[in-house]
Amino acid sequence: MERRNYSQVTEFILLGFSKDPTVEVLLFQIFLILYIGTVAGNLLLIVAVRSNHNLHNSMYIFLANLSCLDIGFATITIPKMLSNFFKEKKTISYEGCFIQMYGFLILGETECVLLAFMAYDRYVAISNPLRYNVIMKNSVCVRMICVSWLTGSIISSVDIYYLHQLRYCGDIVIDHFFCEAPPIMKLACNDHYVLDVVKFLGSSIVLPIPLSCILFSYIHIFMTVLKIRTRRFKGFSTCISHLVIVILFYGSAITMYMKPENSGFLSDKHIAVFYTTVTPMLNPMIYSLRNQDVQGAIVNLWRSAVICKPHF
Repeated sequence: MERRNYSQVTEFILLGFSKDPTVEVLLFQIFLILYIGTVAGNLLLIVAVRSNHNLHNSMYIFLANLSCLDIGFATITIPKMLSNFFKEKKTISYEGCFIQMYGFLILGETECVLLAFMAYDRYVAISNPLRYNVIMKNSVCVRMICVSWLTGSIISSVDIYYLHQLRYCGDIVIDHFFCEAPPIMKLACNDHYVLDVVKFLGSSIVLPIPLSCILFSYIHIFMTVLKIRTRRFKGFSTCISHLVIVILFYGSAITMYMKPENSGFLSDKHIAVFYTTVTPMLNPMIYSLRNQDVQGAIVNLWRSAVICKPHF
């Protein structure tokens, strides 16, 4: 077979989930609803935090940034998938594929680090409430957010550099619904041992290490909640719901990026649904929309909108 390098590849073919038109229509409706819910929920939180001065503290600044990441996370993958449901040949250009992959890596790796900082923020708030405003000043929060973005940008830039060195022989069909590193690497015909090492090291920095920090923080939070006689059930329910989302996000990402290449797990595209679609939609509901302060801010927004609505 004739060998051709990556510079000759002009497009990739995305297989998606199904070739059955009936199934594709159903999937389009499901993912469209999930995408609208993700954007609406996260955007509502951002506007609520932005418009209410009582929410201008580190906890809500973190949450607003998480919402920005989730909107970007979903937008960089789902709209292309939705448009492909109506195409017989589901293609994406070579440049578009790498732009999508680069954006996805930056947002995903930034969110991994940000979630660890958010867990530390909750640990300080519950374990040391009297000194919370001193320890977690807004300037400290902004630095943590900058570190998250810097870490995500550096690691993703290294990943994408080595991904660009791949060469493809013949098959350019990706068994996925968007361009992601592990399925792309399966198409390479040249040795990618260095990329495997780089990907594993990068994944180790943004996946197990932040997850360990989160679990450590929540262990201490649980121990603190046990000592509090009042509102113990509410504290546990909040912590458990946070942990479920975190484990779902990190667990699926770790399975995707750190599993052996030919393991017997679920296919890449089914694993990816959890961290590209499910958790971005659930994050605002779990972290924020059940919060009384956020609910109050949303009610005030609604009242302002009704008052300002022109009457004819």
